[in-house]
Amino acid sequence: MNTQKTKIENLRNIGIIAHIDAGKTTVTERILYYTGRSYKMGEVHDGQAVMDWMVDEQERGITITSAVTTCQWKNTEIQLIDTPGHVDFTIEVERSLRVLDGAVGVFCAVGGVEPQSEKVWRQADKYRVPKIAFVNKMDRIGADFFGTVDMIREKLKARPVLLQIPVGREETFTGVIDLVEMKQIVWDDETLGARFEITDIEDAYREDAELYRDRLMESLADVDDTIMEAYLAETPVETADIVKAIRGAVNRLALVPVLCGSALKNKGVQPLLDAVALYLPSPKDVPPIEGIHPDTGDVIRCEPKASGPLAALIFKVSIIEGRKLSFARVYSGRLMAGEEVYNPLRKQKEKISRILKMHANKRERVEEVGPGAIVGVVGLKDASTGETLCRASAPVALERMEFEEPVISIAVEPKTHADQEKMTEVLSKFSAEDPTLRVRIDEDTGQTILSGMGELHLEIIVSRMTREFNTRVNVGRPQVVYRETIGKESAGTVVFDREIAGQRHFAEVSLVLRPLKRGSGNVFKNSLAPEAIPPQFLPDIERGVTESFESGSFMGYPVIDVEAEVTGASFKEGMSTSLGFGVCASMACKEAFSKGGPFLLEPIMNVDVFVPDDYIGDVIGDLNARGGKIEAMAVKAGMQEIKATAPLSRMFGYSTALRSATQGKGTFSMQFSHFDSPGK
Repeated sequence: MNTQKTKIENLRNIGIIAHIDAGKTTVTERILYYTGRSYKMGEVHDGQAVMDWMVDEQERGITITSAVTTCQWKNTEIQLIDTPGHVDFTIEVERSLRVLDGAVGVFCAVGGVEPQSEKVWRQADKYRVPKIAFVNKMDRIGADFFGTVDMIREKLKARPVLLQIPVGREETFTGVIDLVEMKQIVWDDETLGARFEITDIEDAYREDAELYRDRLMESLADVDDTIMEAYLAETPVETADIVKAIRGAVNRLALVPVLCGSALKNKGVQPLLDAVALYLPSPKDVPPIEGIHPDTGDVIRCEPKASGPLAALIFKVSIIEGRKLSFARVYSGRLMAGEEVYNPLRKQKEKISRILKMHANKRERVEEVGPGAIVGVVGLKDASTGETLCRASAPVALERMEFEEPVISIAVEPKTHADQEKMTEVLSKFSAEDPTLRVRIDEDTGQTILSGMGELHLEIIVSRMTREFNTRVNVGRPQVVYRETIGKESAGTVVFDREIAGQRHFAEVSLVLRPLKRGSGNVFKNSLAPEAIPPQFLPDIERGVTESFESGSFMGYPVIDVEAEVTGASFKEGMSTSLGFGVCASMACKEAFSKGGPFLLEPIMNVDVFVPDDYIGDVIGDLNARGGKIEAMAVKAGMQEIKATAPLSRMFGYSTALRSATQGKGTFSMQFSHFDSPGK
């Protein structure tokens, strides 16, 4: 299968996004089976899922790394990314959505819209990715299709439009009614859902079908003039016009089509594939991505044309069997094996040795690919996540990605001298793979400190060190990654006058630091008169302040929510240098910071706990003892949902405490909310 032979109009780049345990990987496995990409169904609970190919994924039954695959459905080629649902691996969702044209949001019909569902949906909204919703697990006890649709409307602020309604529910769920074609689809259990029957709608469902068909037409009339005219005139509408109206509304992010099924019971997946082909955009249907010229700053539109200049974005780097594999999305032009490409951020050329079409951890070599292709690239030595590949003759830099800051740390130390030699190399490979993993050496203790997004994130890193690289380490207790800020306004003035390497460096900088309200970030303000110093030194002062904020003078943590205003500076002709002003500004900043009543801010987490009624008192008591604040409570799917905020430092080991307090029946999810001072 080769992208060259597929017209760009028939290409779909989609991601499967959802909360953990909504059934994303099972949906993906069924897609691969029904499109002929796999010849047997892999099950997540058996550790046999094609897309969960890492040992840690198979053992834990969760997706850790986003896997890319390609399959064919009718005349459409689908490039699909199965993303993780666990909050610790949200980076995988972020970088996948950055390069996708459409997404399928999978929701559990019992749990509805979970906290992590909201997060991934917001990530998709951020990149303006058109979406389809698939309500999965319709066969489960407590399945509520219409309740889940209401939650999509209320919690996600989306406008869902039903394209199907279920036939039966829970153990009686047998199929769906297609409201576009007004037909009933029932799956055959004997053929693992490969065969299904399309019939007229049974009388028992006819009234409901007509009611929801009318609501579908009403929703489309709001967004499409052709449907509006037909709806008002009460004339029949051609199916082709309905499909066109839905597709247009989806691509404008005006509507979210909703389908349903049970992936585990092999029902509902083929209509989902049809919906992907019919309603989600091709690379040609989305607005062309914009980049900037790295030298002039001019905006460049990268049209999805093979004849255009090359523009490709590296959205992920993997180290597989010790070799670096870069995943890239081609937006414009052609990418060819054996050719030289240019990285405008690093201002260097690199050679592509091989291009691979991916199928989870299997791959197929191709010589060249065009716009819309998502491929693995071998041969890039230095390029990393978020960087652009282009031609040196037509440079363009696409917008880089933003990554969340880590909130938790552990200390690791090698067990033997042989492990010591390997550990540094292994961690540098993991850092190249994962921008949310930070590695540093503690200057006081000499320990290697790993910082990540959560306990599971760091647990997986340590597990992979042993499994994949045979590097054994001792692990210290998890530590919270704090932030520093100040409590009052303070000033600092420093004169820097030194001779370094035979050259005199002179600078004088005065600045004022002011505390800002939580979540404001850091602000740099220049109040110098234009004649105070030559303008070329201003960026050096800003750089010095920024570098100073990276490591506060209180306990060495990053500084947040502080405004730095430069109020005075002086220079000496022939003696003032960029180095002098950068160092001087950093020193002035540290002096002012130490006078500003510095204190620590700790990570506060949003915690969602689901428990049976019998254990509610014990769970709330435990949360209060941990410094948690109960924000809201609600009954959901026969369970009590408790929404709370709590300091991360008090939540270590909570999963064990919750299990023992609820006899294993309680579950929870936790994600970073904000930084605040202890006790607030």
